[in-house]
Amino acid sequence: MLETGIGILILALIIWAVLKITASNESTEKKVLWILFILVVPVIGLICWVIFGPKGSRARL
Repeated sequence: MLETGIGILILALIIWAVLKITASNESTEKKVLWILFILVVPVIGLICWVIFGPKGSRARL
């Protein structure tokens, strides 16, 4: 049961990351490389993307 929950969580994070990557302002090449990296090595890819990936612009009040 725990393995299933972890698998679903990782899948949800991958889908979220891919959607965020495709919506980013990065070049198509960078988007494709990040998506491939996340799909090939999911956990490490997600961690690297969170740390090194493109940062969105956030408006501060």
